[in-house]
Amino acid sequence: MNRKLNWQTIKQEWFSNLRADILAGIVVALALIPEAIGFSLIAGVDPKVGLYASFCISVVIAFCGGRPGMISAATGAMALLMVTLVKDHGLQYLLVATLLTGVIQIVAGLARIGAVMQFVSRSVMTGFVNSLAILIFMAQIPEFKDAGWLVYALVGAGLAIIYLLPRITKTVPSPLVAIVVLTLVAIVFDLDVRRVGDLGELPSSLPVFLWPQVSWNLETLRIVFPYSFALAAVGLLESLMTAQIVDDLTDTPSEKNRESVGQGVANIVSGLFGGMAGCAMIGQSVINVKSGGRGRLSTLCAGVFLLTMIVVGNQWVRLIPMPALVAVMIMVSIGTFSWSSFKNMRKHPKSTSLVMISTVLVVVGTHNLALGVGVGVLLSSLSFARKVAQVIRIRSEYDDSTDCRTYLVQGQVFFASAGSFIEAFDFKQALAKVRIDVGHAHFWDLSAIGALDKVVLKLRRDGTEVEIIGLNEASATLVDRLAVHDKLDTLERMLEH
Repeated sequence: MNRKLNWQTIKQEWFSNLRADILAGIVVALALIPEAIGFSLIAGVDPKVGLYASFCISVVIAFCGGRPGMISAATGAMALLMVTLVKDHGLQYLLVATLLTGVIQIVAGLARIGAVMQFVSRSVMTGFVNSLAILIFMAQIPEFKDAGWLVYALVGAGLAIIYLLPRITKTVPSPLVAIVVLTLVAIVFDLDVRRVGDLGELPSSLPVFLWPQVSWNLETLRIVFPYSFALAAVGLLESLMTAQIVDDLTDTPSEKNRESVGQGVANIVSGLFGGMAGCAMIGQSVINVKSGGRGRLSTLCAGVFLLTMIVVGNQWVRLIPMPALVAVMIMVSIGTFSWSSFKNMRKHPKSTSLVMISTVLVVVGTHNLALGVGVGVLLSSLSFARKVAQVIRIRSEYDDSTDCRTYLVQGQVFFASAGSFIEAFDFKQALAKVRIDVGHAHFWDLSAIGALDKVVLKLRRDGTEVEIIGLNEASATLVDRLAVHDKLDTLERMLEH
């Protein structure tokens, strides 16, 4: 039964979409070449470092990853984190940092780091997607700087092919047709536009096993660990969020923890073959999905075709006009942006829109995805805490025959609602007894227990008998461990709170 199930899974992930996966892989490979070269230049290394990394990571993640159809390679977010390391210590230390990045990611995956995605709200995801769409578009702007009408015409023609061809036929991905047609036009008419070959020298040989030539000691670890930790964190964040986006685009699930381990394995292989660290690429993943790629074969083909084109078809690839690839990336930008978010801002709560806009502004302003998402998650958490804190309800009933007031507490008592909990009690009224019924409440943290202590001790100070009833098991455990109102040396312990 398991063998049959495993074969069905393999067939579904690898062979259920052969033609579309292969064609989508070609499109992605063409789009990967200029980006890999550009990211290498950002990091301050030879173009082949980024190209070899993209090949190794794409091929390995096709087998080890947890999200079929997602593209991983060298990325700009990762390249920015490498600049200082390369400048101060050179390529060999970058390779060591790449290996350690992979180890950290494997450990994180085994520790089930994928569960953190449940703390990323929909508004943060929308902000992440929109900011990446904006960054992708902004990355194309330099191609228009001091450009003549010819560049604009070629980009316009490329976009026309991309959007109009599917109305006639979807047999071949329209981005691939646009690249081929514009390349032929540029060659035949010898057009004076920037080509892929102008970005840097393309390698002409296969990557070889390369063990980093450094001193393997604690000093090396001290140098590379901060960079590796940052690379691992940003890589996992971008990969897991991209996986979620591809999940939504394809309406299929992914294995986030397997993806985390897969990213680690891919980075280790990349480092051993002279490549830099990488992660999932939302832009290329969207290209893959929009071009019909769904299975692991599309990711494998992207890596294989990338290496084949730069090694075997070197002389042809360098002739591809940059306007053709700019048109593809603009298509990606348009397709990635969540245009419905504008309309939703009118009907969604203001706090939700604020989280989305803040995420976009921070990411676009700093080009730091981790920082932007971190700000978004923080704002979401604060907004949630504020809303939950407002849900607490406390009412009281007075029994004249026993001179007893019963406070009925409903809701969540934690750091944000602790103040409201205390304010609900009347400490001026002299009573024989106060009963606090928390049968419909839950105490979550030290602040909540501290608030309960404060209420009980204030009432007892005036000679009032206090009784607490209805504590659920979890709250009772927390009270037993942390509360001081029912213990000796209460005043001394209260000062410790």
